[in-house]
Amino acid sequence: MATKTFKQNVTEILKLDYGKEIKDASTVELYNAVSKAAMTHIGRDFNEQAMHAEGKKACYLSAEFLIGRMVYNNLLNLGLFNQFSELMTENGRDIRVFEEIEDAALGNGGLGRLAACFLDSGATNGITLNGYGIRYKYGLFKQYFEDGFQKETADDWMKAGDPWSVRKEEDIVVVEFKGQSVKAVPYDSPVIGYGGKKINLLRLWQAEPMEEFNFDLFNEQQYDKAAKDKVAAEAICSLLYPNDSTDAGKKLRLKQQYFFSSATIQDIIRTYKEKYGSDFSHFAAEYAVQLNDTHPTVAIPEFLRLMMEKEKLTFAKAFKLAKEVFAYTNHTIMAEALEKWSVPLFKAVIPHVYKYVTMLQKALVKELKSLGIPEEEQKRYDIVDDGLIHMARMAIFATHSTNGVAQLHTEILKNDALNEWYKLYPERFNNKTNGITQRRWLALANMELSGFITDKIGNGWITDLDNLKKLEKFKDDAAVIKQFGEIKKIKKRQLADFIYEREGVKINPDFIFDIQVKRLHEYKRQLLNAFSILDIYFGLKDGRIKEFQPTAFIFGAKAAPGYFRAKGIIKYINEIGKMIAADPEVKDKLQVVFVQNYNVSYAEKITPAADVSEQISTAGTEASGTGNMKFMLNGAVTLGTYDGANVEIVAEAGEENNYIFGARVEDIAKISDSYDPKKLYQKNPRIKKVVDTLIDGTFDDGGTGMFKELYDALLEGASWHKPDHYYLLEDLIPYVEAKLRVNADYADTYEFRRKCFINTANAGKFSSDRTIRDYALDVWHI
Repeated sequence: MATKTFKQNVTEILKLDYGKEIKDASTVELYNAVSKAAMTHIGRDFNEQAMHAEGKKACYLSAEFLIGRMVYNNLLNLGLFNQFSELMTENGRDIRVFEEIEDAALGNGGLGRLAACFLDSGATNGITLNGYGIRYKYGLFKQYFEDGFQKETADDWMKAGDPWSVRKEEDIVVVEFKGQSVKAVPYDSPVIGYGGKKINLLRLWQAEPMEEFNFDLFNEQQYDKAAKDKVAAEAICSLLYPNDSTDAGKKLRLKQQYFFSSATIQDIIRTYKEKYGSDFSHFAAEYAVQLNDTHPTVAIPEFLRLMMEKEKLTFAKAFKLAKEVFAYTNHTIMAEALEKWSVPLFKAVIPHVYKYVTMLQKALVKELKSLGIPEEEQKRYDIVDDGLIHMARMAIFATHSTNGVAQLHTEILKNDALNEWYKLYPERFNNKTNGITQRRWLALANMELSGFITDKIGNGWITDLDNLKKLEKFKDDAAVIKQFGEIKKIKKRQLADFIYEREGVKINPDFIFDIQVKRLHEYKRQLLNAFSILDIYFGLKDGRIKEFQPTAFIFGAKAAPGYFRAKGIIKYINEIGKMIAADPEVKDKLQVVFVQNYNVSYAEKITPAADVSEQISTAGTEASGTGNMKFMLNGAVTLGTYDGANVEIVAEAGEENNYIFGARVEDIAKISDSYDPKKLYQKNPRIKKVVDTLIDGTFDDGGTGMFKELYDALLEGASWHKPDHYYLLEDLIPYVEAKLRVNADYADTYEFRRKCFINTANAGKFSSDRTIRDYALDVWHI
């Protein structure tokens, strides 16, 4: 098969596997044939090459890999996309045929999508960067709306098969828990660099029982017990982020984290020993291990355990090695996201690892003493403190590098959130501003814009995004700006068609597309957006707002299944949309659409169509954001706070080409102790009017109490936070003013598109290629 062309291989595989021609094959049959044909180009031993590559190998441990649909990206990077397009055209098939194949939604948001972008960039830049995580059976969840409420159903992403992964029986390892042992079975997918020269590996572990089925118990008619081990093992990789509101849920989460961390560390040690035997003096020259947030931090005590128990190293040697090999990325300053495990729970799941946690605690105390830290100050560093194990503290203490993911975020870590650690180890702290891969987010997602850019400056941007700067010479060329604007119109029409097909909702592509798509969380302030839309609605109704360019406000977001308040916000936005759609006075000016089941593939349609990118988190809460970068790259202006990577976006493209509003980090610091949202609410009739819609009967929450709960959280607070914890009412009026500024500026189409064009021309810094080169140089020493 290797001697045949890709097109011949597709045809032959379809005949062999299904006895069909291309024109008669089902979508799933065609998908499997195209994927298998591409895999024959790669070769079956891609994983061996990735694991035994020459030189230092970086291992990226992440609970999430939000890969999305792999087929188009892999065809592009292998240089087979044109052959695929020809083959489809010759046989009367649409090249978008695979859009009904499910995404590999093994992630929740930015953290998991970043991991996917990083792997693509590693391979494209010739760096050996292999990913390790869990092969979740159901990924996150599939979202749909019922009467405006979010409902969840299992996301069976493998129902069309998984032709891009290879099961590696010979690399199975055993992971031990208290009272349970499971097999960790690796499934390897190729990570193909652009041009196909370098192929790395994504190794996802699947949990399987030591004994699939107990025949004797079944024979004794104890049917449930016969398959008990299978059910218990499969629970470990059934679902990303199981609900952890109970001890059982917390135990399952810890099991998941230990499962993939232990399997990966065992795997790395075994591979190393195949080359060097029991001489570990080369280990740090062979491997760098990057912990993507605190989820895989348990890999550190597990590494110590394996090195000491199995390889007979002393604690001093094993710990020295750990510090040289491990590095930690911090993705948040939020205390609730910096994981902590109760000691009894930890010991109930992995008691054999706990003693290595206590060794780290003892080593920490010893080091603090040697650094002259007074005893009364030592408590705030403790890894084991008041019956809790602090994973972020462990990650900083036992690694050589802690990085933030945007300049502002890193400064907050150094000066505030992790200041005591920064004072202790200033040399360990560094910034690595996030990035995105332009292959997926421009070359694939926006072929019209890609062709336009290549026509103007050549295709060097595909592997060096800094080339986009060459577009700047056209920024005053009216014909070029017009052409750029025509592409945006095409993408808006395509998105409008797609939304109509998916949601049954008609959107006028001539409206401004103002878009907020991201994880649903209070700090991302979708509720602030909803309030602003209501204020504009009331302003149009009472004549306060006279000139207004028609706008479609488009939302996409999933709320965690147990996150009641986030689900209330979704219902509220859907209620606003329903009210506006039913009002003949405004429906030709305003539209609110919340798309269902927002995922990577939906993002590939939405991002190129945006006029306005909503990035409105409370200053100091969004570590970086990467959606903001995707929108910028595709020619949208940012309407946002001075937060995360927004700061760097406006530094690159100019504040005059974006719309920044609201309190900054230093403003919030000044008012945090005295902030009284109730005063603002009572003093400003516009604020009062929108907030009151939560309780005055304007909208119906179906008797759930969701809207009253949102109202109380804003004005009264809750046991775990103060009123209006994320300063929505503080920022509401300046936000509406900024929105109306955007709206007024849009009336001058040329000037508005020119701003968008300048954003695209200055997006070079935000390639994940740059981020990965920085990691390789500064952190991994590759």
